[in-house]
Amino acid sequence: MLITHDTRCALDAVCDLVNSAAEDGKADGLADIAGLGEFVRSHDISDVGDLTEGDLAAVRQVRARFAEVFAAAEARDAAGVINELVAAAGTTPRLTDHDGYDWHVHYFAPGASVADHLAADGGMALAFFIVAGEQERLRRCEAPDCQHAFVDLSRNRSRRYCDSRTCGNRLHVAAYRARRKEAATG
Repeated sequence: MLITHDTRCALDAVCDLVNSAAEDGKADGLADIAGLGEFVRSHDISDVGDLTEGDLAAVRQVRARFAEVFAAAEARDAAGVINELVAAAGTTPRLTDHDGYDWHVHYFAPGASVADHLAADGGMALAFFIVAGEQERLRRCEAPDCQHAFVDLSRNRSRRYCDSRTCGNRLHVAAYRARRKEAATG
């Protein structure tokens, strides 16, 4: 599946947005406007003016809807959520080559709120996976103490952890130690 640079950036933003939710003692990454501002800066989200409490609340709602897409058991369910997000954002596809980036497509209307920007671009990026019959690539980490969202872009769809260096390696080391302990006592 061909993933363009702008689609990859939108997918990264979607995953990071979903993963910013508070869970298991981890603080909400969007606890305040400063957190939203950091998210916007870290993902180079363009055309965003001064952020408000209203923006924060709207982005949290988009985050919850994106989490539903990753939890959807069926493509039809994921498609329904994506359709609602994209329609509510007032999607207006347009070609642009701003800020030193080559030509790419923005799906949000000029002057759109940050929530509509995320819903439109992120929703369309997720839609491409549904259209391609690749919903199973929209996953949650299999580490029992993690559950972060990620998009499996491996060739054989075999990725199981959000980050193989942290979650994957940690579980492999734990399994190795358990086998060694069992071998030593058994």
